[in-house]
Amino acid sequence: MSNSRPLAAISGDSVLDAVLRIAAAAGCELDCVPDLVAARAAWMWAPLVLVDPAMLSDGDTEQLPRRGGVVLVTDQPLDLADWEAAYAVGVERVITLPDAEAALVDLLADVAEEPAAGSGAVLGVIGGRGGAGASVFAASVAMGHADDGGDALLVDCDALSGGIDLVLGAEHAAGLRWPDITVRAGRVSMSALRDALPAVDGGSGRLVVLSCGRSGDGPAPEAVAAVIEAGVRSGYTVVCDLPRELGAAGWQVIDLADLIAVIVPAEVRAAASASGLVERLRRRARRVGLVVRGPSPDALPADAVADVVGGEPLTVMRAEPRLASVLERGEFRPRRGGPLASGAADVLASLHGDAKAAA
Repeated sequence: MSNSRPLAAISGDSVLDAVLRIAAAAGCELDCVPDLVAARAAWMWAPLVLVDPAMLSDGDTEQLPRRGGVVLVTDQPLDLADWEAAYAVGVERVITLPDAEAALVDLLADVAEEPAAGSGAVLGVIGGRGGAGASVFAASVAMGHADDGGDALLVDCDALSGGIDLVLGAEHAAGLRWPDITVRAGRVSMSALRDALPAVDGGSGRLVVLSCGRSGDGPAPEAVAAVIEAGVRSGYTVVCDLPRELGAAGWQVIDLADLIAVIVPAEVRAAASASGLVERLRRRARRVGLVVRGPSPDALPADAVADVVGGEPLTVMRAEPRLASVLERGEFRPRRGGPLASGAADVLASLHGDAKAAA
């Protein structure tokens, strides 16, 4: 037996068959025992205990110590004796199959997921005008977090961008893209996502990428929500690259994000364009901040850009040397101490400081 697997003390054949099927769907291994005597060894240490009425009626439940996380699973209505036995063993929840199958999937998936190393957070990145460099900055933030030992999930929400995997030079990396997967509303396992998606090497952390394809539709809003929530549950920093025309999926990110970073070149027209965007974002976003990107054609100060746009300054970046050529060769990686790496670090610090305060 393992202290990391749920304990299934179930003797009813129909309930056991259903639970084993649901556990397989949730990617969760169970320790199954034939009776309550065998259950005692792992009763206190299992992360979750599943019992059924048949098991409780066959054994002496008084010999089992009280603990949390005991769930009674049944496929039949409970009678008075069942309820009394459930109370005696300290059952916290009753799940009736098949109606409450989704609830059991959620419980088992929670156990199957790796324990989060820290609190997850969600960042949306959007350009204040076309060509502002939002995709490159989103990739820089995700790579910077992984370089520093964190787990990052980079989510491409712009179906017309050609795929953010191109920014990373990972267009040939094995793994699925949005057109290859179907994610419906509900729960998604982060471990399953991590195994299915392309991974990018970076520091001591992990970076996995869910990119749009070179063709095909972008993600549905319910799919975006499920993926983001999976990352947050597992302690990932989720970075979403957003199109300027947000659509339903984009607005879903706005609703879920802890911070929206608007990339604004230090230009008069860009500031005017970003001003209207920020006004729209503020109606739904929790927090909107500005990344002011140089160089300015006429030495427009960053604080003047912030005044025009009306947003919270997060960082100011000078131009990244030779950026266009490294992107063209598929060799992009923010230089440590360079403008993109430093700007990404500023935004990460602001994001995680805000997420900790909210928690």
